[in-house]
Amino acid sequence: MASLRDIKSRITSTKKTSQITKAMQMVSASKMNRAEANARAFVPYMEKIQEVVASIAHGSNGVAHPMLVSRPVKKTGYLVITSDRGLAGAYNSSVLRHVFKTINQRHKSSDEYVIIAIGRVGRDFFVSRKMPVELEVVGVPDQPSFADINDIVKSTVGLFKNKQCDELYMYYNHYVSAIQQDVTEKKILPLTDIHPAGKMTAYEFEPSPEEILEVLLPQYAESLIYGAILDGKASEHAARMTAMKNATDNASELIDSLSLVYNRARQAAITQEITEIVGGAAALE
Repeated sequence: MASLRDIKSRITSTKKTSQITKAMQMVSASKMNRAEANARAFVPYMEKIQEVVASIAHGSNGVAHPMLVSRPVKKTGYLVITSDRGLAGAYNSSVLRHVFKTINQRHKSSDEYVIIAIGRVGRDFFVSRKMPVELEVVGVPDQPSFADINDIVKSTVGLFKNKQCDELYMYYNHYVSAIQQDVTEKKILPLTDIHPAGKMTAYEFEPSPEEILEVLLPQYAESLIYGAILDGKASEHAARMTAMKNATDNASELIDSLSLVYNRARQAAITQEITEIVGGAAALE
């Protein structure tokens, strides 16, 4: 059995760890609220731009654009959104495991796909497995603005426009609630699945629908990526908050268990001392 000093030392260190995880939980809760508000505030813009694009694409006869048309797939792009730090439970491992399994099922050679990694954890995961990372970005702020990820977003859409990849998929954790984040796969390009959500609004276009699509479609694809990054950040903070809460609860249980062991050991030591004193007194008689 460990000595009283060792048990006391473990209790002290566990209490300090519990204080750290409790503080991290509170910080993540605050960040999650802000990130959730940012993600929800972006939804109306997403819905409106989708409505306009769908109205042009389906309401104007003869309108065509390369980003709306499927082409023979020679190379596939995978945009993967992870975090820069750990201590977030299964937030990173769940999406990376899903992407890794999907790539192995779809492709036999690394020449058939490229990876765009957002987040240090994902970047390191793919680099360590010698998988082709075409673009990467780390250090995305906890509350990102579009300017923070403008370069990587435009470069990602540019891979499709420049025919460096023929289709583009995005993987991230969709925020459902503070305790639920779902791994989501979304096809970004080509935009073959874009359809009006309800009854289409009649628009008059100036200049021509073709010229509007030329500007609007890249912006729509970029907004899909930016919206997923906002969604992923809310999921990251929620996952970290939950992980730190579980760590704090586990530390509290460990402290209770160690305190019980400490009290039993202390009681045994006191009993032994009393027995020795009584025995010594009896021997003197």
